[in-house]
Amino acid sequence: MSSALSGLRNHQTAIDVIGNDIANVSTVGYKQSSVVFSDVLSQTIGGASAPAGQTAGTNPAQVGLGSRLAGTVQSFAQGALQRTGRPTDLAIQGDGFFIINNGTEQLYTRAGAFNIDGEGRLSTLDGLLVQGWQAGENGQINTNLALGPIEIRAGDLLPPQQTTSIDFGGNLPSAAAIGETSKLSLTTYDDQGEANLLTITLEKTAANEWTATGEYGDPAVPVALTDAVLTFNGLGELVTPADRNINIAAGAIPRMTDAITIELGAAGAPGRLTQYTSDESAGVNSQNGSPSGVLTSFDIGQDGRVTGSYSNGRRGNIGQVAIASFANPAGLERVAGSWRTSPNSGLTQIGTAAAGGRGLISAGTLEMSNVDLAEEFTQLIVAQRGFQGNARMITTSDEVLQEVVNLRR
Repeated sequence: MSSALSGLRNHQTAIDVIGNDIANVSTVGYKQSSVVFSDVLSQTIGGASAPAGQTAGTNPAQVGLGSRLAGTVQSFAQGALQRTGRPTDLAIQGDGFFIINNGTEQLYTRAGAFNIDGEGRLSTLDGLLVQGWQAGENGQINTNLALGPIEIRAGDLLPPQQTTSIDFGGNLPSAAAIGETSKLSLTTYDDQGEANLLTITLEKTAANEWTATGEYGDPAVPVALTDAVLTFNGLGELVTPADRNINIAAGAIPRMTDAITIELGAAGAPGRLTQYTSDESAGVNSQNGSPSGVLTSFDIGQDGRVTGSYSNGRRGNIGQVAIASFANPAGLERVAGSWRTSPNSGLTQIGTAAAGGRGLISAGTLEMSNVDLAEEFTQLIVAQRGFQGNARMITTSDEVLQEVVNLRR
């Protein structure tokens, strides 16, 4: 009867585990569990004997004393991804866990249904803060620093960027007469993000030679240029300056503390400055510099990097979501929708997604439960029949005892 009772209790536990799986079939990031049974110590009625001479050996005679629950096993198989379109909904494709903090300890979860709280911090629906690294003032992310909340503040201001590089290219006509000019105007930005007009004038001063002069602001004032004499060879390729740059020294323009380099294109590169017989096409290919900008939107990449888009057209790093991995994730202890470490889970290995086998982050999606209903109902039938069989064993044992009691009649 005690053996059947142990089986009855174990199958009841199995039904409880299966019921919990079925209840969480729609829970985001939930991982299915299963039970494992094992037998307990057996009662030895007769020991084994070795063969001797003309007699054969005998096997031990043992009677089992029931079953026990060896443990529960969590399956960390990948759940299906469901598209939501919300930029703060994140799913991990592969191994790895999001790191969250409840104020006293770090927990780990696969449920990436996150929100932004009133202070702009990325958090779970329960109010736990998602951990990662915040970008510094220069936009760099140092993953060697301690973890902390990721703040995505509405109205975040991106500092202005002074213009330091201008890519100038195209063609100057080789047939141009001495004294003929080519004028180029562009908007530059100073340290404060104020826009000012910079005009570069190229005047043909000799055969295969052009001289650059500059003016800045309104009203225009002259700007000193270095390496301003451009010399071309007979093939129309730039020979001097050797570094193929025209330079404006730092401080030559008010409120511009950094030098400006006007790049004329590397030798043989498309878009470089040339002197061919074709028409004039000299112009600005690209330049940097911008006024200050306000955060308008953000997105999260596969490596967990949070990148903001600003009103000045620039993009900048805001932070990066941290990902944890474990040598034995099945050893983690489940805690109300998340997990905490246990002595058998192994050390927490913290890093970024898309590195170290921690999987990729998919923004705008959620990982659904990995519970397979067909499998769960099949296991439920097995557990139910096991429960019924052990219950019948108890009934049978009771009937046998009743017969023994009735022997006295």
